Amino acid sequence: MSLLKDFKAFAVKGNVIDLAVAVIIGGAFSGIVKSLVDDVIMPVVGRIFGSLDFSNLYLPLAEVPANVAPTLAAVRAAGVPVLAYGSFISVLINFTILAFIIFMMVRQVSKLTKALIKEEEAAPAEPAPTPEDILLLREIRDALKK
Repeated sequence: MSLLKDFKAFAVKGNVIDLAVAVIIGGAFSGIVKSLVDDVIMPVVGRIFGSLDFSNLYLPLAEVPANVAPTLAAVRAAGVPVLAYGSFISVLINFTILAFIIFMMVRQVSKLTKALIKEEEAAPAEPAPTPEDILLLREIRDALKK
């Protein structure tokens, strides 16, 4: 029964829930970055480098039949093993953009956190009220001095 209690305590900790939320948001954000790369960046890169489509770059690892179109989908459909390095390039670009965006977000949060800490340090803390027993002892001390 202790194992179940320990698991329950672990599962409802704030850090685990925060991590789960981060994974879900990261998955959704990954879709956004994939769309950005596939639909916005890669067409521009393709236009600059002469209609280059990374998703269709491959290296056949066996003989391609003569009647098969020279596209990645057609070669795969024909059962020819391929090294699809164009897909890898697209995924690498996705990762680089995603990593850079996350880096910028963490950097901004770090700056904000540092600014908040400096603000808290700059504000003078109010002294704690003197406890009653200390006040009473001071009154006794002062009365004895007279």
